[in-house]
Amino acid sequence: MWDDDTAATYDQISADMFRPEVVEPAVQLLSDYAGSGPALAFAIGTGRLAIPLARLGIPVTGIDLSPAMVAQLRTKASADEIPAVTGDMATTVVPGQFTLVFLPFNSLSNLRTQDEQVACFRNAARHLRDGGHFVVELFVPQLRRLPPGQFTVPFALDDDHLGFDTLDTVSQECRSHHYIRQADGSFRYNVGNFRYAWPTECDLMARMAGMELVARFGDWDRSPFTADSDKHISVWRKPPHLER
Repeated sequence: MWDDDTAATYDQISADMFRPEVVEPAVQLLSDYAGSGPALAFAIGTGRLAIPLARLGIPVTGIDLSPAMVAQLRTKASADEIPAVTGDMATTVVPGQFTLVFLPFNSLSNLRTQDEQVACFRNAARHLRDGGHFVVELFVPQLRRLPPGQFTVPFALDDDHLGFDTLDTVSQECRSHHYIRQADGSFRYNVGNFRYAWPTECDLMARMAGMELVARFGDWDRSPFTADSDKHISVWRKPPHLER
């Protein structure tokens, strides 16, 4: 779904995620775990978090599968400011070792099999220095909102954007349906295909990659993660060699 048309309108469609009250606590948390850096952004996209993180003086490199998204990033930051390569975050290797690898805004679910998600955790660990951290933002599917026989959950209901998730609780597949109002009043439809993963499932993937959970929050502001949280910000650490 990350084609030229989607990339060109991504910042507009995701405008709520670019609000300062969303971006600033995310960048603060990431900078705290990055230290002096460098940091690696998986699924860097148009640079929503990477650009403000780099402006704090932390060197940031990115990986993204979509050339169109990287092209949009280039309209805001040069290759010298934020190097980025086009590739699969589960397998692509960039030079260097990093204090932080981060994967925000549900992008882990773009990997549509468990094997690919496991590979992503291993790739994060491969890029981390000893003691470095992997930070993931991922939604928690709202299965408690599904009465028996129902498989659709709304997530956006406003004048310009209607969004619905259809969930398969056996395969953990999710389809996100978007109806977006155009300038002429018509609606454009697109759909994204994802695989959701539970927080504890992510913890096991991290363990398989040699990392350990050190923190889990309900949001970037470090609010507690609870049974009612609709997402989690999880932080795993690659232990120093002597601990391993």
